Amino acid sequence: MTIDSPPAVLKVPKELRYEHFIRRVADSGRVWGLYRDGWAIGKTDDGALVFPMWPTSELAQQCAVLEWDGYAPQEFDLQALFDELLPQLESDGILPGITYMPDEYGLTPSHEQLRSDLRARQRQAGATGQGDPA
Repeated sequence: MTIDSPPAVLKVPKELRYEHFIRRVADSGRVWGLYRDGWAIGKTDDGALVFPMWPTSELAQQCAVLEWDGYAPQEFDLQALFDELLPQLESDGILPGITYMPDEYGLTPSHEQLRSDLRARQRQAGATGQGDPA
């Protein structure tokens, strides 16, 4: 079983889910959120707002339960994340939430850390000829 399969991703610690997210999103150029009359927003234990994101539709669908019941995976591209979403989230004081699971919060990196990690992976993939061009 590889970490790329949804059941495998569900079982790994959030730090590995973050690494998986960075690799998968930088290589595919696609990000997933949950949408129903607006994007799903979560909260951390201390009440900070979070915009959850996933590297695949299947993983996003796993979280369309409880308060997000009735939400559906919605794709957006990596360029929209860089150009529109991250600046808006930063302006609104909303953290990115990476690969949340139904029973566990994901990591909430800073906007700059997420941007930096994705750009570094894009450069790495470009240097090795892996992944889709972004």
